[in-house]
Amino acid sequence: MSIFQPAEKSFWLQKVCESNYEKLANLIPDLARIDDTAVAQVTGKPSLHLRLLERSPYTLTLELTHDFVRGLEPAVKIRVSLDAKTAEALSDHCRPVVLDALRGSETSARSVLDYKWSLNYFLTRWLDHCLQSDYRFGAARYSHEEFVAV
Repeated sequence: MSIFQPAEKSFWLQKVCESNYEKLANLIPDLARIDDTAVAQVTGKPSLHLRLLERSPYTLTLELTHDFVRGLEPAVKIRVSLDAKTAEALSDHCRPVVLDALRGSETSARSVLDYKWSLNYFLTRWLDHCLQSDYRFGAARYSHEEFVAV
């Protein structure tokens, strides 16, 4: 997948995280009160699994993944800030959290930003795919025009 590389990456990373929150809220209509685990199914497609890893008054940490024959992918860990209305990808099945990924290398602010951008840009594209495929946790359904890709 080609990746969009904006000039003002920190500004756009914030916008992507805000957009990810909106998309996640469409995918999980009762986001603040989700169960510990849930499964969304669409005929002819792999099931989508949601697992609540951590809950605090203002944040949630979730894992969202498809269940393929070969295993769970992409197993994205997402930190959701309920008050700031942002959702940030922390890691996925092939990319660890930023500190582990960059440990032992010359870590710069730019490399951290690039790594976070890569994870969160992937998340926004994947959430678009999930919504367009009509996955939902709960009864709410939305038309494809109701969410906007970043």
